[in-house]
Amino acid sequence: MQTETELKNLVKEKYSQIADQPLSQNQSSCCGSGCCSDEVYNIMSDDYSTLEGYNPDADLGLGCGLPTEFAKIKEGDTVIDLGSGAGNDAFVARSVTGDSGKVIGIDFTEKMIEKARINADKLNLNNVEFRLGDIEHMPVAANTADVIVSNCVLNLVPNKANVFKEIFRVLKPGGHFSISDIVLEGMLPDKLKEAAELYAGCVSGAIQKEEYLGHIKTSGFQNITIQKQKSIILPDDILINYFSKEDIDAFRNSNVGIYSITVYAEKPKECCTPGSGCC
Repeated sequence: MQTETELKNLVKEKYSQIADQPLSQNQSSCCGSGCCSDEVYNIMSDDYSTLEGYNPDADLGLGCGLPTEFAKIKEGDTVIDLGSGAGNDAFVARSVTGDSGKVIGIDFTEKMIEKARINADKLNLNNVEFRLGDIEHMPVAANTADVIVSNCVLNLVPNKANVFKEIFRVLKPGGHFSISDIVLEGMLPDKLKEAAELYAGCVSGAIQKEEYLGHIKTSGFQNITIQKQKSIILPDDILINYFSKEDIDAFRNSNVGIYSITVYAEKPKECCTPGSGCC
């Protein structure tokens, strides 16, 4: 079993590599291309291209949902994007907040931050910034954000409970989040849980759906709602790296479900949770 530090280093290394690749190259090595799927990290991505604020240079084909579509962002809001990558969700959020709002992207991969800042400069956006940091210890003051979004990132963090505590701290009282992530129903086989590529691809780091929702509730959030859910199917040409044909058939017939969910929750307008910043 790898330590939390080792897992974070694994993710940082993988996503540093991805930052250097264009969307076309990412798609050529995943099932999004319609040919093969020997990479896992973007087999579950959704199409952003029709959304206002979409910028092709910021789209690396990552993610597992469209959280900005459900996030109830308003003009003038301060929005934080966790695991902001090359800036895709941040730029879509900026199209809603307008000039009077602010968008802060946080990512712990230096190459992603560099790429996002270049993209922001090209768009001449002076109210979008990208900060290097760990989302378990956000470089943001308490009670800063009206809205927090994140797209297929929390499953990459070993200690998810810490992240939700940080989200609670950073949101303003009455603020809310909309987060897309991968969760499980049933237990993954050990061969999949132990696969480094499947961890970096957002699968083996996923936890049980009820546990995930439990972390949100325990952190103090209310009005927890699943806004969208879709099944994720791992293609055979990924599974064959870990299983025999017979094992794949057994896995397909098991009760294990892998899902992308988009979850919404609110920080109470009046709260007194230790460390929340609003006592």
